[in-house]
Amino acid sequence: MSLKASPTLSSRSGGCTLTGALSVTTHVRDAASIIHGPKGCAHHNFSLLHATGLDNDLAVIPALVSSALAENDIVFGGEEALARTIQAVSLRDVSAVFVLSTCIVDTIGDDVEAVCAREYGVPVIPVSTAGFLGGTFHDGVNKALISLAGIAQPIEHDRNVNIIGEMNLEYEVEENYAEILRLLTLLGLPAGIRFVHTLKFDEIGMLGAAQLNILRDPSLVPVGEFLKSRFGTPYISSFPHGLSGTLAFLKSVADTCKIDGSRAMGIERALQGEILADFADLGESRAVFSGPVSDPVSFQAAQETADALHIQVGKDSGSTPVPVHPVVGTAGVKRMLHRWRRALHA
Repeated sequence: MSLKASPTLSSRSGGCTLTGALSVTTHVRDAASIIHGPKGCAHHNFSLLHATGLDNDLAVIPALVSSALAENDIVFGGEEALARTIQAVSLRDVSAVFVLSTCIVDTIGDDVEAVCAREYGVPVIPVSTAGFLGGTFHDGVNKALISLAGIAQPIEHDRNVNIIGEMNLEYEVEENYAEILRLLTLLGLPAGIRFVHTLKFDEIGMLGAAQLNILRDPSLVPVGEFLKSRFGTPYISSFPHGLSGTLAFLKSVADTCKIDGSRAMGIERALQGEILADFADLGESRAVFSGPVSDPVSFQAAQETADALHIQVGKDSGSTPVPVHPVVGTAGVKRMLHRWRRALHA
């Protein structure tokens, strides 16, 4: 696993509603996303998504197209410009087309849904992503996930567990998925689809088959509720954070799936003990938490880890700054401890 730390004071979950939605739709790898608006919105997002992929060792060109509204379109309406763009894109080798709206399109009142409802030979799915009335990046993620989930129909449940709403722009997306997969394997549960991460369009049809959905983050609860209403699938509201949080996650998944999780929890406790023993050299150090993270869950996980190793956390002049980043599971704690060791032994 990579131990590459996130750049200080950086965030990949900030930005507008459109960017949040594109972080979802562009991961349906055999579909295309059309940004209905001026060229600038597409240029900015293409650059961000492409650079993020390269940072994560993923050399993928986002299938992103702009309807390229010009001044006349903004004055007289851009619906025909959108229709021409959809028609051109639908002639490519794509399984579906997603149409994402921009602030200017909502301002001029284009009926995007009506244009998408025309016949193009492939499914065309509108995603309302204009954020000028206060929409956030997370709103865009939720809107995209719910729009895509509406494609799937209820089917018979199996034993699989779906992973919902991974943060595709975060640096540790694959490491975090690997940790959830490891924990599910401890419980003897197979992973279902990653909704949405490097997914094919026809795989969305399997969304309702899982016995459980695991949400990446509590901000996705509206998506969890939508999936529960549509498919009857219960959900866990977040990936696990910290040592005790990982054990609680195992118990919650086991209880929801009506299986015995005691063996898995015993194995995980033993692993956590081994990791803490490996970092016993950090004991009695004096540290102060630093970094871009301000959410209480991450600080709670860091404080719990420091307490377990008897690291004194304070703000006096002799304290060494140690980075706090969002950590997923026991593996995330171990990565954080490696960073602490480098800082404390520098």
